[in-house]
Amino acid sequence: MRFKDRKEAGVLLAQKLIQYKESGAVVYAIPRGGVVLGVEIARVLVIPLDLVIVRKIGHPNNSEYAVCVVAEDHHFLCNPREKATLDPKWLVEAVENERREAVRRSKVYWGDRPRPSALLKTAIVVDDGVATGMTFLVALNEVRHLKPAKLVAAIPVLPAEMVEKIKAEADEVVYLDAPEDFAGAVGSYYDNFPQVEDEEVIKLLTT
Repeated sequence: MRFKDRKEAGVLLAQKLIQYKESGAVVYAIPRGGVVLGVEIARVLVIPLDLVIVRKIGHPNNSEYAVCVVAEDHHFLCNPREKATLDPKWLVEAVENERREAVRRSKVYWGDRPRPSALLKTAIVVDDGVATGMTFLVALNEVRHLKPAKLVAAIPVLPAEMVEKIKAEADEVVYLDAPEDFAGAVGSYYDNFPQVEDEEVIKLLTT
């Protein structure tokens, strides 16, 4: 399955989540790409939108290769094979640095506006796709900490092997495609997949 762009993927996901329309559920979008989908889901379902910010930690010898991910409230996950090779002191510092960056970005994106509460409500976590799953799993754990009554994972595309892993952390998993022969990159399933900049995230959240 292919998507024209993130906006289309968000609309299609919203249709599969239609039971939550006007339900008081809260959408938690993972910046930056997930915000485009989150805005569409929140609009179609007439429910509030919030963010769950997760930061990747690159390998000390190759910053583009993510070995761990961390969220604002210290939830983090590492590739166990890679973690075993890392200097523990370096890892502690890296986790704290990226956690602080997650907090900073939250303030940049959200400002001083009041945030919706997911307490005893349905929380829907969304991103533009899942490849390794580390980012999404940490996001789910972060939102679970907010004590929602139900935690829903909403993903346009993910590898078939990841479905059960996501189900283990969420109460419900809603997806559009889960190919057995995943292409390796989420962008491969979109016709138009530009990088989403901070300015666009802020604009989406304030218009």
